[in-house]
Amino acid sequence: MSDGGLDDLFSIADRPRAVEEPEAVDKRRSIAVTLAGNAAVIGLVALVIVAGLRALDTSISLLLLVSLLIGLRVVIYAARLAAPPPSPRLRSRIGAGPSPSGDALRAAVRRWEQNLDRAHSDPDLYARNVLPVLAELADERLRLRHGFTRASDPRRARELLGDDLWSALSGPGRRALKARDVETYLDAMERL
Repeated sequence: MSDGGLDDLFSIADRPRAVEEPEAVDKRRSIAVTLAGNAAVIGLVALVIVAGLRALDTSISLLLLVSLLIGLRVVIYAARLAAPPPSPRLRSRIGAGPSPSGDALRAAVRRWEQNLDRAHSDPDLYARNVLPVLAELADERLRLRHGFTRASDPRRARELLGDDLWSALSGPGRRALKARDVETYLDAMERL
């Protein structure tokens, strides 16, 4: 950013234009290629299953087997469509760790556990990550249970939250996190 003021802002025409690179286009296979590939896979799997069943002196209707394999392929395709998007790459180390095994709730809880562990030694992290979430939770509890937020009725909110939690949320400061303080804050929010 420049500090030149409005002259720099409106003098865009004087500057040479930067050539924009086209964005990477997601190359998708055509439907015909996809269907042919799926048909080939289903045919090969059906062939292997029929050969295995014949080796065991067992038989199955080929129509039933192919329809089961097509159904399985449709379920796999639907599961792939419903899968969550990949998690974004983080610039900081906050929340980073081994990739989750697919359970998003477990990953979120693990990420918060790591953030809270780091917040014990880093007051800036506590003020940046933990206090805003506690404030949001307190506002949401007040809104749901009593019909107001800290901003709309500060006097009643202070009475319900208590002086300790109110002062922590309204003037966060940069003090270190103590486990007993967080327990006290959470107890106060649960009483709402």
